Amino acid sequence: MNSPSAPTADPSGAGASGAGASGAGASGPVGRALLPATAEIDSAGRLRVGGVDLVGLADEFGTPLFVYDESHLRARCREAVEAWGDGVAYATKAFLCVAMARLAYEEGMCLDVSTGGELHVALSAGVPAERLVLHGSNKSEEELTAALGVGVGRIVIDSFDEIDRLQRLLAASPVRPKVLARITPGVEVHTHEFVRTGQDDSKFGFGLTSGSAAQAVERLSELDARGVVEFVGIHAHLGSQVFALAPFARAVEVLADFFAPLGLPELVVGGGLGVAYVNGEEAPPMVQWASSVRRACSQAGIHDSVRVTAEPGRAIVATAGITLYRVGTIKDVAGHRIYVSVDGGMSDNPRPVLYGSGYEAFLPREAASARPMPIRLVGKHCESGDVVVAEGYVPDDLVVGDVLATPVTGAYGHSMASNYNKVPRPAVVFVADGEARTVVRRETLDDLVRLDV
Repeated sequence: MNSPSAPTADPSGAGASGAGASGAGASGPVGRALLPATAEIDSAGRLRVGGVDLVGLADEFGTPLFVYDESHLRARCREAVEAWGDGVAYATKAFLCVAMARLAYEEGMCLDVSTGGELHVALSAGVPAERLVLHGSNKSEEELTAALGVGVGRIVIDSFDEIDRLQRLLAASPVRPKVLARITPGVEVHTHEFVRTGQDDSKFGFGLTSGSAAQAVERLSELDARGVVEFVGIHAHLGSQVFALAPFARAVEVLADFFAPLGLPELVVGGGLGVAYVNGEEAPPMVQWASSVRRACSQAGIHDSVRVTAEPGRAIVATAGITLYRVGTIKDVAGHRIYVSVDGGMSDNPRPVLYGSGYEAFLPREAASARPMPIRLVGKHCESGDVVVAEGYVPDDLVVGDVLATPVTGAYGHSMASNYNKVPRPAVVFVADGEARTVVRRETLDDLVRLDV
């Protein structure tokens, strides 16, 4: 992954790099669509989420702070179940902790886990193993053994080496896991190259055009006939932060001729539905995504009895989350720009550095105010590329000590956070019904040396 000195335009279609959409309206208030479902502005002009004042949260819990609207999370999970039906799985890589795993399960979702660590967290949350789907492009024998031992609901097979491992592990075992083959259909999507997965040149799955998909199906069908595994379906995932629905329909068209003759009961189209990060963006709703895929399946001749489902992650959690920072430095570099430095940065949100992703910035103390002052929002790390919002806008009364917020940080902030420069990772707080609760505590300085020997 690159670490450019400054973010470039986001190929995902996420608007101007690191900014609110450039042009008309760029310096207006942050759009309501970018805020959590329960967000409201009180009589003093301050933003409240879940009935809790955000500035007060920063004072109480410290900054940086990940804040999640619990009602929003639950509503999105229910929306996914309603749109896709039983079997729809929350992609835990987007955001995972014990509280989130428990919440997704309570709202009727399965959980997609891709490592032994994600498996452990989900099980620790009390999620039944049969509600888990194990992914991963390089599952170790230890991970497969753990999954088989607890009885995960599905294993998505990603390579011939993995088939060999499973065959060895199951040679003398009464366990017969349900498995799917992950297929790369050769469909490219308009998103950043680092998060494309459905093209022929991919580390994931079995290529359709190369013939390896057919070989994988042959081997899994043989193992099924011998009672070693239960081969139940095909899985395909195109990439992440996809705004257009046409590529999903195209993937179904490409897969249909391959899938239909197999007579398998399950087809999973993966995740990847995009979300709006900046003013002016729009993303399709969950129900539209599901109906588009189902329509494509019907038109391609896939029987109605096939369970067609998906694995949304970002679309569940992204807009539910807001990150709160404290402004430490305001530096006006004459003839260039105003740099606003906060107490976090690329350690709690590496997406702008990795993908050139765009974000907005605003002051929760005056959330409805215009934002006429152009800034570059940067972090505290010893790197010029530590940019959170490359071309942001804030009210012109911004001062050192202000609480500053970036919305739509519920996905891939906490999950990709690091200790770069030995900065402790932020706490995670859920808010609902006027109450806030810590679901992941803030790391301490002692935590930074806890593993040293």
